[in-house]
Amino acid sequence: MFLTIATTHQPATDLGFLLHKHPGKAQRFSTTYGEAHVFYPDADDARCTAALLLDVDPIALTRGVKRGKGAKGSPDLALAQYVNDRPYAASSLLAVALGTVFRTAMQGRCDARPELPGTPLPLEIEVPALPARGGEEMVRRLFEPLGWQVGVDQVSLDPRFPGWGESRYVRLSLAGTMPLADALRHLYVLLPVLDNAKHYWVAPDEVDKLLRAGEGWLAAHPDRELIASRYLSRRHTLTRSAIERLAEIDETAPENLDNAVPDEPEADTDADAAPQTPADAAPEQAESGSETPVEPGPAADDPRPVSLAAHRRDAILAALRAAGAERVLDLGCGDGKLIGALLKEPRFREIVGVDASTRALTIAERKLKLARMSERQRDRVRLIQGALTYTDKRLAGYDAAVLCEVIEHLDEPRLPALEYAVLGAARPATVVVTTPNVEYNVRYAPEEPGGEGLAAGAMRHGDHRFEWDRATFRAWAERAAAKYGYATRFESVGEVDPEVGPSTQMVVLTRTETGDVPATGDAPVPDPTSTPTPTPNDEGTGATA
Repeated sequence: MFLTIATTHQPATDLGFLLHKHPGKAQRFSTTYGEAHVFYPDADDARCTAALLLDVDPIALTRGVKRGKGAKGSPDLALAQYVNDRPYAASSLLAVALGTVFRTAMQGRCDARPELPGTPLPLEIEVPALPARGGEEMVRRLFEPLGWQVGVDQVSLDPRFPGWGESRYVRLSLAGTMPLADALRHLYVLLPVLDNAKHYWVAPDEVDKLLRAGEGWLAAHPDRELIASRYLSRRHTLTRSAIERLAEIDETAPENLDNAVPDEPEADTDADAAPQTPADAAPEQAESGSETPVEPGPAADDPRPVSLAAHRRDAILAALRAAGAERVLDLGCGDGKLIGALLKEPRFREIVGVDASTRALTIAERKLKLARMSERQRDRVRLIQGALTYTDKRLAGYDAAVLCEVIEHLDEPRLPALEYAVLGAARPATVVVTTPNVEYNVRYAPEEPGGEGLAAGAMRHGDHRFEWDRATFRAWAERAAAKYGYATRFESVGEVDPEVGPSTQMVVLTRTETGDVPATGDAPVPDPTSTPTPTPNDEGTGATA
C-alpha cells in the first residue's frame, strides 16, 4: 500500500518539518497489522516528496476473525481471509497508518516552525491503487468540492484481456493548494469512504473520529450524508448521530443543515419589504444577505422607504460599474438576488454564482428562471458549487468578485483561508465586501422606540459567527489588502447614523499588483490562527494578531 505527498513550496523541505519526519532518514513504524515506512524519494529546495509505504501482514489481519461454522461455513470465505487486496490497495488500513504516523501533522502542530501548519502549500498527492466503489464519478464527487484538481485513471482487470472491462480500482492523483493538515484529514476520511469498508468493527467512538477529522470541511460538503454513512459502515444510528452533531457545529437543526436559503423560499416574507428605519424594522429584516428573496427597490418617486438590501445592491452595482467590471463572481450567492440585479445590466457579460449549498443553487436557478431565459441571456450566467475557503481554479481571471454579507457566516479562524482563496489565488481586479456594522445594533435594541427584540450582545442573524465594529472591519480589510497587494476604499451603505455609523459597511479592494496568480511559496500566506485586531480609531492602518 503506497501513497506520496509532494510540494514545490519554497523551500520544499519544509514538508519534513510539517510531517515531523527528517528527509534524510528512512523511518519505520509498527502498526496493528504490519509496518509503515516513511522515506523521501526526493528532497531539495525546489521539490520534496514524502512516501508512506504500508507493508500489511495478511496473517496478522486474520487473527481473531471468526470463520463460519456448520452448514453456513464457507471454505471460500476462509480462503478470502488470506487472498485479498488488503495488502495492496489503499483502504482504512492506510487511513489508520496516516493517523498514526502523521498524527501531529494532522493536528496542525509544528513546534519547530509554528507558522507552517496554517500555510497553504501547493500539494500533489498520488495513490497508485485505490478501491473506488462508484468509480471516477464518486472520486470526483468527494474530492473536487474540497478544492482538489482530481486525476483518475481506471485500472483494467487485465490489460491483456480488455474485454474483461475495468476493475473497481483507480490510480488517484490530487493537486491543490491548502494547509497540509487539511489534506491529511481529507485522506483520512475519504480513503475508507471510497473503499466503502473498514477492517475493524465500527464502534460509537468512530463518530468522534469522523468529526475531528472533518472539522472545518465536512459540514459544508455537499455529500456529507454519504460520507458519514460510508465512513460509519452504513450504521444508521451512528450516521444519524454524526449528522446531528454536524448540525450542532453549524448551529442549526439537523434537518436544516443545508440552510443557505429559507425553508419556505416561495413565501412572500422577504427582508427587503422592511423599511430601513429602526422604528419599523427588526434587525433580522435589515439583514438580508443571502438568506431571503428580494424584489427590486422602489422607484425614485415611490414614497415607500428604500430597504437596506436595496441600498446594498445599489452600492455594490455602483462599485462594479466604477471598476469597469464585465466578468463578475458572486461568492456566496445564496438564492441569486444579486445575480438577478446584475443580469439587468448588459455591461456584465459574464456572471458566476458560487455557493457551498446545492439547495441554494437549485433555488437560485428556479428564481432566476434560467430554464426560460433566451439562449443569449442564459449564456451570461453560470451557477457552480464550491467552498470559499478552498482555492478553486475555476474562479481565476475575473474582473470582480462580490462577498455580500458572507464573511460573518464564517468562523473567524477560517477567514485567512478565505482571504487566500479570493485575494491570493483567484485575484480578481476588484473585490467588494459588505458586512453588518455591530455598532448600529443598538438602534434595534428593545428599549429603543419600535425596537423588535435585538437584546444586548445579540446578532442580527442566527448563523452569524461574528459582527464587527467599524474599526475591526477596517483593520481586517487593510491587513488582508496589504498582504495580497490591494488598495482599500471604505464606503457606508444606507442611512448613516451620526453616532453609530451605517447599518452596513463596505470595502472595495482594488488590485495594485499585476501579473500571474502568485505561487503559494512566493505570495503572503494566511495564518489561520490570526484574528483581526482593531486600531484605536476609525482611521487606523490595520494590524495583525
